[in-house]
Amino acid sequence: MKKNIIVTGASRGIGYELVKYYTRHDHRVIALSRSKVDLLRLKQDCLTENKDASVEIFSFDLAEGDYSGQLSPMIRKYFPTVDILINNAGSLILKPFSEMQASELEQMYQVNVFSVFKTIQMLLPQFSANAHIVNISSVGGLQGSVKFSGLSGYSTSKAALVALTECLSEEFKDTSWAFNCLALGAVQTEMLAEAFPGYQAPLSAKDMADYIADFSFHGSKFYKGKILNVSRSTP
Repeated sequence: MKKNIIVTGASRGIGYELVKYYTRHDHRVIALSRSKVDLLRLKQDCLTENKDASVEIFSFDLAEGDYSGQLSPMIRKYFPTVDILINNAGSLILKPFSEMQASELEQMYQVNVFSVFKTIQMLLPQFSANAHIVNISSVGGLQGSVKFSGLSGYSTSKAALVALTECLSEEFKDTSWAFNCLALGAVQTEMLAEAFPGYQAPLSAKDMADYIADFSFHGSKFYKGKILNVSRSTP
């Protein structure tokens, strides 16, 4: 059965590969990112792989955009209901704690936490009966995991996403919706290169996208309100 799927942070890395996976398998996708150029490239790649690909792109700033006036009407135009939401967008600034500016910390929290809160809240009336909301966190946001200097802002924002997932699962436990969180380890993406220059991850963005896509379809049968550590290595 075809699903209506929304992917944030779709212009590069895991989000880019996720959209390609979904459209390759004939699902309907709305891809969100700030970069219109990259979204146009993504749409062309999807159509090259599947000439009947159903992908709508929307350049939207999750940190500062107008959710009720711009994003919500756009989504309603194409999707009467939403079956899967992948909150994949992320912001990372590598900087020592002593040098971190309030504006930089706010930027990461706006994208990594507040945008997830606002997107889910906005879509509450549109989630289908068995909707699966998948939040993409990081092993850096898990208590007891190995931590790295310069990532205090990023890791704490990802920890907040972990708690948010658990809270939403409890708040909506009387529905058939599933809220789950995948705490990812090292994946070879542009963001990883920014955090750990020169490090070679064991998994590609496509590898992880394939896993997340499969989880988005089947994970809700086994998990609700769970935080899953998806990592082969550290970082």
